[in-house]
Amino acid sequence: MLDALNWPGFADLTLAGLLFLCAAAFLAGAVDAIVGGGGLIQLPAMLLLLPGGEVIYSLATNKVAAIAGTAAAARTYAKRTPIDWSAALSMALVALLGSLGGAMLANALPSHVLNIIVLVALVAVGLYTWRKPDLGSVDAPRFQRRVQLLVMLAGGAVIGFWDGIAGPGTGSFLVFLLVGLVGFAFLTASATAKVVNVATNIGALIFFIPAGKVLWGLGILMALSNIAGSVLGAMLAARRGSGFVRRVFLTVVVGLVISLGWKMAAGA
Repeated sequence: MLDALNWPGFADLTLAGLLFLCAAAFLAGAVDAIVGGGGLIQLPAMLLLLPGGEVIYSLATNKVAAIAGTAAAARTYAKRTPIDWSAALSMALVALLGSLGGAMLANALPSHVLNIIVLVALVAVGLYTWRKPDLGSVDAPRFQRRVQLLVMLAGGAVIGFWDGIAGPGTGSFLVFLLVGLVGFAFLTASATAKVVNVATNIGALIFFIPAGKVLWGLGILMALSNIAGSVLGAMLAARRGSGFVRRVFLTVVVGLVISLGWKMAAGA
């Protein structure tokens, strides 16, 4: 169990390490499908267990697993929850371009500065959502159609860029943008966020795959695990409604704040 597998595309993982990463991918898929934030589970597990090598291999392989689960969740949501496809796909396109730009700059930007910005933003998002218990309980659009689309496009581009850099909380930021600014209910926001999140993962992989940064064997197995978790999470969210999604959202935001805070305190 402790000997390296020595399989191509697995970075010399042990069997125990591989099973642990598949379990992490399943749990991450379930959490991500409900409200985003699965990267809080999946990426740190990969960074912990992948022996040696550059961090960018973990970032790239994580995208392969994430895109499979997110696509499965989007499909499950589409069957159970109405989605404004015109707005969602437009937002997805600009998010894809933003993610591509973020992936290209993944090694060039000062991650500690970005972590501070995201930590402050997450605290603000969590407090705002906690203080407004009725936020996201029903669809209540705040803008006319044209302005709403512009808000979604601008937010999609910025959050997509962050996802390309592999920053934590992408799905949660997408959900909060759609709930807090646009006025969607949590369930509708989660469904729309899955469509956009597929695009941000594609954008990053457009750079990572030709650059040869993906560990395909590990990525495929984790993708299958992530899909299983994502389908389960999306079904739970659609069945339990916006109140359930809101509670999971707040839990994930708290987890992200603790994770980032610990990372910054440790000087990582």
